[in-house]
Amino acid sequence: MTPKTMRAAVLHAPGDIRLEQVPVPEPGPREVLVAVAACGVCGSDIPRMLQPGVAYDLPLICGHEFSGHVRALGSEVAAAGTVAVGDLVAVPPLVPCRHCASCVRGEFSLCEDYDYFGSRRPGAYAEYVAVPEGNLLVLPADLDPRAAAMLDPAAIALHAIWRTKLRAGHRVAVIGAGPIGLFAIQWALLQGASEVLSVDVSEQKAAMALEAGATHTATSPEQARGLAGAGYDVVIESAGAPATADQAVTLAARHGHAVFIGIPHDPVQLPKKTFSTFLRREVTLYGAWNSFSAPFPGDEWRVAVRAMSEGRLQWKFMITHELGLEDVAGTMRQLGERSVFSSKVLFLPNGDRP
Repeated sequence: MTPKTMRAAVLHAPGDIRLEQVPVPEPGPREVLVAVAACGVCGSDIPRMLQPGVAYDLPLICGHEFSGHVRALGSEVAAAGTVAVGDLVAVPPLVPCRHCASCVRGEFSLCEDYDYFGSRRPGAYAEYVAVPEGNLLVLPADLDPRAAAMLDPAAIALHAIWRTKLRAGHRVAVIGAGPIGLFAIQWALLQGASEVLSVDVSEQKAAMALEAGATHTATSPEQARGLAGAGYDVVIESAGAPATADQAVTLAARHGHAVFIGIPHDPVQLPKKTFSTFLRREVTLYGAWNSFSAPFPGDEWRVAVRAMSEGRLQWKFMITHELGLEDVAGTMRQLGERSVFSSKVLFLPNGDRP
């Protein structure tokens, strides 16, 4: 029987994160109740929970990279028979309006009136979440729930690569070796890249990039330039810093493609020399936002599920922390201070350790 209250890490103000007992959400007719198995920390969670002016509505339960098991069905969901109690599900975090011009075209990442778990509606740093039927991705029962919680960054990386014209034999550079960058390395190789350079200032993350399959690593711009030669056919920027945006352009080859995933928090200015490189090499720059396409949530998610299920996409080596909800506040402070090394941090609200 589902309890009436649950534990949740509730954000009341920047840095004020409290573990509280709150009501278990009641699923509406077209919703289900999901018991959260695992919820990953996204880089966007850190400023949202620690910096003023980032969170939309307070108090708020954050967390949007999550998986879980269905515990209760709304009346219309039960009648439809599309999902069953006990199913393992991943939850694509964007709830599209399905009515705006972008949604009608199937460009759900560009929805003009979306909802979003963990920022605009309650998220998954909690034991239970109410999820609309359209946001359920039913998964193979034998897939590890921790892998399922990492489908969002895996799909984001694939969505970005599909924005480019990556072909077999291309040289690829990936800037930033966080989880999205580590997935991007693997996707590039799976799509036939002849070599993949990983660029990150952290020696520890460089080691993880090699585990992901990178053929070369660089921990400084000088090292990266020394390896670039005539440049890379595709550059994937996942770090989200002004300096790395500049670097992405300068590493691109003639008629190269650079795609930007990372979200910078400071102004991005391209120096005159970089802009000249962009012009003279006729480099194409792409933005990549979220991970969604038609039919929702998109082939990015479905391909990622297959690749994880078949063991072609590795994920376990990225996990540096598996914690309970009681650790959310302290861990977020450490991540904000950068006082602890981390790659993928997972919270397991119901103790679903394998």
